[in-house]
Amino acid sequence: MARELHQSKEASLDARRAALRKNWRLWTIFQAGLLDPDCTVPAETRSNLLGLANFIDRHTAALLADGDPIKIDVLVKINRQISEGLLDGQRATAQPGQAPAAPPAALAENI
Repeated sequence: MARELHQSKEASLDARRAALRKNWRLWTIFQAGLLDPDCTVPAETRSNLLGLANFIDRHTAALLADGDPIKIDVLVKINRQISEGLLDGQRATAQPGQAPAAPPAALAENI
């Protein structure tokens, strides 16, 4: 998703808005999972991610209104940092002497 957002900076306003809406939907899915009573993410991490999702909601709404492509960089950086953190976590849980499994293609493409 970070790549698609980044590329949308050079695209038409309609394409940029489509990429923003897609990213917003992804973060809405994250929010729903974090708010699920059965969520096993530690409370502090869950709270931090929900705060980040709230920021993304506000920032995306502003971007959809004004369409400034430069402001998309904030969302690109957030998505890349979250993706790197997930990958680092996967590496940390790999068995010693065993290469970590590749992240699911859907995850790698959507973040």
